[in-house]
Amino acid sequence: MNEIDWSSLSFGYMKTDYNVRCYYRNGEWGEVEVCSEETIPMHMAATCLHYGQEAFEGLKAYRCPDGKVRVFRSDENAARLQGTCRGILMPELPTEKFNEMVDRVVRLNERFIPPYESGASLYIRPLMIGTSAQVGVHPSEEYLFLIFVTPVGPYFKGGFSTNPYVIIREFDRSAPLGTGIFKVGGNYAASLRANKMAHDLGYSCEFYLDAKEKKYIDECGAANFFGIKNNTYVTPKSTSILPSITNKSLMQLAEDMGLTVERRPIPVEELETFEEAGACGTAAVISPIQRIDDLEMKRSYVISKDGKPGPVSTKLYNMLRGIQYGIEPDIHGWTRVVIE
Repeated sequence: MNEIDWSSLSFGYMKTDYNVRCYYRNGEWGEVEVCSEETIPMHMAATCLHYGQEAFEGLKAYRCPDGKVRVFRSDENAARLQGTCRGILMPELPTEKFNEMVDRVVRLNERFIPPYESGASLYIRPLMIGTSAQVGVHPSEEYLFLIFVTPVGPYFKGGFSTNPYVIIREFDRSAPLGTGIFKVGGNYAASLRANKMAHDLGYSCEFYLDAKEKKYIDECGAANFFGIKNNTYVTPKSTSILPSITNKSLMQLAEDMGLTVERRPIPVEELETFEEAGACGTAAVISPIQRIDDLEMKRSYVISKDGKPGPVSTKLYNMLRGIQYGIEPDIHGWTRVVIE
């Protein structure tokens, strides 16, 4: 293959050597198959195309300074996928098979794992789709689960630096009792217009308020929100946001650091009281927030007065990254060595 400039990678797709696939037929999951084809043969009436029977996950593999390759909390991704499957009536994939396929696809594409300190990592994308032909609105009888990988650079070009965000009030990403807690493609389709609007206005990303009352911070388009004040880590409690594995990990690390952790509704007006804030997820880990503009209300909540990431966010970021790269002690057993 052509030499890859690891340091200039974007967060985008690059062809790799193999993906792994597993089919659900006649009420059971089959054997894992290795495939070098990038496309999927599919019936034009497949339920994933018409009725949104589709779920995905995102995690990463890291080449570490000790030479080993680790993945981070894949059991949690398997559990979240199983929750999504229950939510949209797809068969649950056992955690053991999920991890088996993660490990296999990483090993098969080892030459695409970026070197340590390149700022890049191997992104792992599990995907499940309903494949049976249906014209009526019914769950599929057959499913395909696959995992592909691709090397990626930082989600935000500036890396770990503060970014401006904007509250978009005219769109909702999901409803309180809808599919917001599940990782389904429809939630992201619902965010595309607001996301484009935010980018066109010069912001890194959009923020949504709760769809019911428009009073509380819900989440960023592709990440959870957290704020820091009075030695407390505060993050929204809502029935319409995705349970972020990164946020769950940061809450634990915050407790380890001696912070109080609160999961509760966060009124928009409370933004002005935070000493630090961030958007967190697998892609960026933490994107520190410089300010959040509420254009409709003509308010600007400046979080970072000097334009730099705050000390607590920085410590949390370094601790989590240190665990992912095998530098910090993994006292919670979050990482798994895939390649020795």
